[in-house]
This record gives sequence, structure tokens and C-alpha cells, in this order.
Amino acid sequence: MRYTRLARTFCVVVLVAASAQAASAGPAPAPAGGDDSRGRACAATPRPGDGPARTVLEIAEQVKRELDLNSVILRVTYGGRELVTAGLGESMTGVPADPAMHFRTGSVGIAYMGTTLLRLVDEGRVGLDDPVARWLPELPNADHITLRMLANSSSGLTDYVTNADFLAALTAAPFKHWTPEELIGVSLSKPVWYEPGTNWSYSHANFVLLGAALERITGTRLDVLLRQYVTDPLRLDETRNSFTPDIPTPVQHAFTSERGMYEESTFWNPSWTTAPGAVLTGDICDLTASAEGIGSGRLLSPQSHRELLNPGTVGLGTPTATCPASVCMPNTEEKHFGMGVIVLGDWILQNPSFSGYAAVQSYLPAERLAIAVSTTKGKATPPGTNTAEIIMNRIAAALAPDHPLPAP
Repeated sequence: MRYTRLARTFCVVVLVAASAQAASAGPAPAPAGGDDSRGRACAATPRPGDGPARTVLEIAEQVKRELDLNSVILRVTYGGRELVTAGLGESMTGVPADPAMHFRTGSVGIAYMGTTLLRLVDEGRVGLDDPVARWLPELPNADHITLRMLANSSSGLTDYVTNADFLAALTAAPFKHWTPEELIGVSLSKPVWYEPGTNWSYSHANFVLLGAALERITGTRLDVLLRQYVTDPLRLDETRNSFTPDIPTPVQHAFTSERGMYEESTFWNPSWTTAPGAVLTGDICDLTASAEGIGSGRLLSPQSHRELLNPGTVGLGTPTATCPASVCMPNTEEKHFGMGVIVLGDWILQNPSFSGYAAVQSYLPAERLAIAVSTTKGKATPPGTNTAEIIMNRIAAALAPDHPLPAP
């Protein structure tokens, strides 16, 4: 790893802080790998006077103003140690945003499902190219769809989230509970985009089915399985599944104008977002540790980590007569979908955005740099934008200019 300007500055900050701590409290215990925050409440760091931590806060404050965000909660770690943790703005009127607040982490759950599948491969319990007919015989064409195709989203199944009737129903009744059978039924009501494995298109249906397959492979409920294989080993103590719209307190509240009026959306039912058991909430400390744990591949064998980052998607994604360019999008070496993760240049991330929430977990292995951000919308926030990812992109450009993120 190059000894970058960030590394030099960060080392000075850490040494000064460590010296002050040693003078009053003796030596601190070494962290048990990765983020050193576990075992204590997620809390804001003192406001920095200068250096990279101050740069991070200034970027977040500027984007918050530009995009009229209600709140920004963020955390950046370098080499597994905290650089800065902060909450900006308000969760609700008169309630300051705080790093201890919980929020919906959405598609981060599919990264956990991909990692869980690869751990089962490492244990020799399944193969990535096993047809899912063995576990999901009721799925049409199940003999030709593999576990790999579900996890890397190359099955050809349509995305129910783009179905006009589904969107209308979701908009009309945001508190409705959706069952997996209903969601998959919407997807199967349309012809597949292409023959399984021959192209690439994102579909939420793949991950609802992957969750069901993982349960049948192991005989274990998905929320328990993700705890055993991912969140417990990574010490993500504040990351939890819920089978209801509940969020553990304290809560970062969300608001949106997507139904035509600015309204609170915190407790809209997220059952449509992914497989039951992977509908997760967490805090910003967990999201940062998650970015490091998933991105580093430390739960996986080297071969499975390579599969996580490119399970055969590079080179897929070609528009055809039956699959438009807005659906079958190209996966290149620089920018492609992995096994539940997104690879952008040297960065590995996930970027959930729905129902007024936006978040991102990102990791740069070359510098052991993790950035996590969660944002909520104000009345004038532009629609259709992952505002957390905008903040992350600017922080990444400032802290790691030698590892640029590719253009959207």
C-alpha cells in the first residue's frame, strides 16, 4: 500500500490522540480486527480543528446545504480505526441527528446473502452453478437457473419494482405487507428478458428467491442464517432484521415527496425490498464495519472473495431486441455488479435508496478506507438521487484521489 498523504496525516492524528489517552488511562486494548468501535455506543467524535476529518465534515455540510437534506449521519475509518463520526441536521424537528440512530440499510442485505452463499460454497455444501430446481422446484425454468445467476442477477427474471401495476399499488398503500409469493408473482407475470446466464439485468426478484433458496439449503430461517454467517462474525451488534416496519430506537426519521406531498415515510412497510429475513436496519458504526468486513472478504476464502467481486458478470449486459438498454446495462471491468455488491474501480460498495432513506457503504481495500453515509430528504431534495452516495463520492475524491470512482 502506498504511504499516502492521508496515511501520514492520519498517523499523526492517531499518535497524538494515543499519547494523550496513555497519559491518563494507560494503554488501550487492541481491536479484535476491523472497526475498533464495537463494544461501545456509536457516538460522534469531537469536532476536528483541521486535517482529513475536518475535510470530511465540510464536504458533508456542503452537500447537505446543496441538496436540502434533513440529516446526514456518517462515519469514516482508515486502517480499521475511526477518522470521524458525525450527525448533521435533524432527524425530526427539534431532534438532532445522532450516530446512534438506526436507519434502513436495504440492499446491504443482498451483500450479506451473497457472502452467506459463498461461505456455504467454502464449506462444500453447495456449488455456485448448482441449478436451483433442487431447492425451488416450483420456479419456472429452475433447471436452467443457478445459484450464481440469482446472486449475480443474471437469471433474466424481470424486476417487479419496474412493473407499473406494482408501483401503483405500492404508492397507493405504502404500509401494505408484501409476501414473497406476491412479489415473485409480479415478476413471473412478464416474460424473461433473456435466457438465464446469457445477459445481465438487476432484478429484486433474484434476491427474494436467493433468500428462499438459502433457507431451504440450510434448513435455517434467513435472519438467523445471516446472523450466523455475517453479522455476528463482523460484530454488527446493531444490525437487525425485522418482519414488521419497526425500527429500533433511536431512529433516524425519513421523509419524502414521492407520492406528491412531503410526508414522513419512516415506517412505510419495507417488505417489498428483498427477502424476508434480510430486511435490515442498523447504525452508522455497523454500516462502516460492514463495508470493511464485506469489502475485505475476511469472511471468505480467497477464491470466494474473487467470486464476490466478479462472479462472471464482467462482459455481460448487452441491449437486445428483447432487453432494452435501460434494463440490460453493460458490466465492465471498471464498473460491474458482483455477488450482491457493486464494484466501482477500486471500490466495493452497496447503495440502498428508497422511501426517503439513502445510504452507502463503501470500501477501498488498497487503503483500508471505509466510508458509510446515511441521509434523509428535505422538501427541496432532488428526486431520484442517492444523496448519500454523492457525499461518499466527494469524500472518496478528497481522501483517496489516486483511486477515482468511475463516472455514473
